[in-house]
Amino acid sequence: MAMVEVLNLEKDYGKVKALKGISFSINEGEIFGLIGPNGAGKSTTLKILATLLKPTRGRAEIAGHDVVKEADRVREIISYLPEEAGAYKNLTGYEYLELMARLYAKNEGKAKKMLELGVKLSDLGEKLDDKVSTYSKGMMRKLLIARALMVKPKLAILDEPASGLDIVNAYEIRQIIRRFSRIEGVTFLISSHNMLEVEFLCHRVALINRGQIIEVGTPEELKENYGTKNLEDVFIRVIGGERCE
Repeated sequence: MAMVEVLNLEKDYGKVKALKGISFSINEGEIFGLIGPNGAGKSTTLKILATLLKPTRGRAEIAGHDVVKEADRVREIISYLPEEAGAYKNLTGYEYLELMARLYAKNEGKAKKMLELGVKLSDLGEKLDDKVSTYSKGMMRKLLIARALMVKPKLAILDEPASGLDIVNAYEIRQIIRRFSRIEGVTFLISSHNMLEVEFLCHRVALINRGQIIEVGTPEELKENYGTKNLEDVFIRVIGGERCE
C-alpha cells in the first residue's frame, strides 16, 4: 500500500520552475531517499508534502489525504524535520520534549507515554537536564529526531537528518531511524547529500535534478543498472550526464 503518492507535481517561483512534473510513490513502512544536487528541488518537494508550500500544478497525497485540500488532516499524521531546525534554547532537553509532548498529545496519559518515548529515543541520559543552549550539534540533532519520532507519525519527513554530524552521531541517528521503521512501521522520506547514508539506510531512492526525477530504484538496482560499486558513482554519472547536456 502506498503511503505517499506524488503525481505530475510542479512548483513555480515566478519564472523559475523548481519542480517540472515529478511523480513517485512511497510504500507504507518504507525508508525512501530523495537525493540530488543543491537546487534540484529536494527541499521544495519535502515542503509541499509537509503542507508548507502549495504546488503550482499536480497533486500529492499522504495516506490518501490530499496535501492541499486536506492539509490539516495531513499535519496530524506527519512529522517534518527541516535541516536547520532548532529548539528552545532556554529550556532543558527534558523540558523541550515535555512541552512538545503536551502540544501533540490529546491527554495527559498520552503525553506521558510520548515523553517517555522521546527520552528513550534521544539517548541523551543526564544531558537532558542541561539547557539546550549548551548542546553540541550532535546532541541537538538527537533531541530533534526524538521530537519528530515520539509522536509516532505515519510519515516522517527528514531533511538531512545527519547533516554535519561526526561518524558516531550519524551512525546512531541512522540506527534510530532503522529501529523505528522496523518496530513502529513508520514510513520515512529522507533527503540527504550523504550517499553512504542513503545507500545503507534507504529501501529505495529517487534521484532528482533540475526539478525532474531522473531515476527511481533500490540502491542495488541503481548500482547494477549503471555498473557501479556504490551509489555515489551512480549519482555522479546521472547528475554529470545531465549537466553535460
